[in-house]
Amino acid sequence: MVRKLHHTRYRVNDLERSVRFYKEVLGLREVRRHKSPRGSELVFLKAPESEELIELCFFPDAGPVDVQPDLTHLGFEVESLEEFGRHLEKLGLSWSDGPHMKDDGSGFAFIDAPEGYEIELLQRPGVYLAGKDGGAGAG
Repeated sequence: MVRKLHHTRYRVNDLERSVRFYKEVLGLREVRRHKSPRGSELVFLKAPESEELIELCFFPDAGPVDVQPDLTHLGFEVESLEEFGRHLEKLGLSWSDGPHMKDDGSGFAFIDAPEGYEIELLQRPGVYLAGKDGGAGAG
């Protein structure tokens, strides 16, 4: 029986572009990189409070990556969707869907990674409920 989730792999068309996205937009840290026995270039990334890794794989021999809509996504918790939205704006990016907020202060929104993989950002309940005058998720 398995003990825990170690990593998830996403194949990409442009390794360095994708690594920059995950580091600069999401704030992930590069843990290691190496070449696999079959020739794939691999980069492992980690979120600050998670043990699980994301493995980005560049393997041009398999052809270009063509991500179908609603195929898969990664979900990351953020402290505030409003603050993350401002971060996106500074980078010249925007939400692809949302934010969608609930009365308890929780919510979610999506952005797209370079190949079209969806990235879901989740805000836990209770965040910024006091400032509901256009607070979290207003932008």
